[in-house]
Amino acid sequence: MKTLIEPYRSRMVEPIRLTTRAQREVFIKEAGYNPFLLKAEQVIIDLVTDSGTSALSTAQWSAMMGADESFTGSRSFYRFREAVAKLFGHRFVIPCHQGRAAEHLMATALLNQGDVIFSNTHFATTRENFEEAGAETRDLPIPEALDPNSRHPFKGNIDLGRLEMGIKQLGAERVKFVVITVTDNSHGGQPVSLANLRGARDICQSQGIPLFLDAARFAENSYLIKLREEEAKDLSPRQIAQAMFALTDGVFLSLKKDGLGNSGGLISLNREDWAEKIRVRLLVSEGIPTAGGLAGRDLESLTVALDDSLDEDYLAYRIASTSAFGQKLVDAGVPVVQPFGAHAIYIDRRAFCPHLKNDQLPAWSLSVALYLEAGVRTWETGNVMQGRPDPATGQWVWPDFDLMRLAIPRRVYSSSHLEYAAEAVISLQAKRHEIKGLRFVYRPPVLPQFVSTFEPV
Repeated sequence: MKTLIEPYRSRMVEPIRLTTRAQREVFIKEAGYNPFLLKAEQVIIDLVTDSGTSALSTAQWSAMMGADESFTGSRSFYRFREAVAKLFGHRFVIPCHQGRAAEHLMATALLNQGDVIFSNTHFATTRENFEEAGAETRDLPIPEALDPNSRHPFKGNIDLGRLEMGIKQLGAERVKFVVITVTDNSHGGQPVSLANLRGARDICQSQGIPLFLDAARFAENSYLIKLREEEAKDLSPRQIAQAMFALTDGVFLSLKKDGLGNSGGLISLNREDWAEKIRVRLLVSEGIPTAGGLAGRDLESLTVALDDSLDEDYLAYRIASTSAFGQKLVDAGVPVVQPFGAHAIYIDRRAFCPHLKNDQLPAWSLSVALYLEAGVRTWETGNVMQGRPDPATGQWVWPDFDLMRLAIPRRVYSSSHLEYAAEAVISLQAKRHEIKGLRFVYRPPVLPQFVSTFEPV
């Protein structure tokens, strides 16, 4: 059949408030032209993030009803630990309340002033946590990752030559660990290949440097490997995920993405001394080691989700529906990053809004314009999130990409919802030269995208 259908049916509905443009003009002005500061009820289609927004399955709800909410040592934790150990294969399992909590625990427990961490690309919160601990973060994407028109199938790969050279120049003793982000969110949700992970593992092993995955979207990365890497075409998504994890010394991740949770994070690793240091920090900031700040019902939901997220029918639909959404935009001439990833479609603002300069925050301005056009809320990964003044000169340094991300919550929106969002983007493209730039009114020193306010230029 030609029609792409969801491999599930909805048994509960939530009404959407349909707003007018006049209402949205008031809402976004009151929010300081920051879509993050809008009330959820003021949004028609919410594509701001795929984090913590998943619809739970009947199996997850059922498991939650049988949760053990004992303060410590609950059976829900031990079920969770067993499921994690079978999938990830590491010795120590440390739950926490979300991904940035995992990053913070690793930063405060393991990092020292002057340490260096190499990555394909650090996510924004990862970078902030590591740098606050005094470490230096260095991104080593492959050249194709910086070309939105490149069709390289694994644009999330780390540049192995630059990694080897970087370690040689610094000395292995300064490199605390290497982090591979799967998928690479900052460069268009692009996957990392098994071959590239194997190459990174070999370099790290030869120098005695641990290799970690930031594995928030491990299931989607696994299925993209199945589709694009010859050696994996006959493997199941679970087998591919296990092959990925077997190449690492540990992982940290938000379980609010491919973990299909509304809350949750995880650190899984092999070094006992590091696990003990992290647990000590966890006691101070997160809770007890058998909960990590999560309720028993959260742990039960996440245990089930480790199977749900690797279901091949679900992943096939997830990738196909995202691609169909992206293809609608491509067919209409909208400049998007290709090939498509799994969790989002990214619009290249430098092609969409060439009339806006970097200091007019084009991708952010585009996201505001899309909200006004149709009530669709999106995320910017570009000048607002990653731009920063050079401490030596005071001049602004802008990132390689200035992208507007349309992130698709898992099992939430139907094809018609995504068609509506695509139509809104296409409609806006026809009058893109009318989009006005913005400038900062208030900008905090860290993670400005969440609370900054703006005004029209």
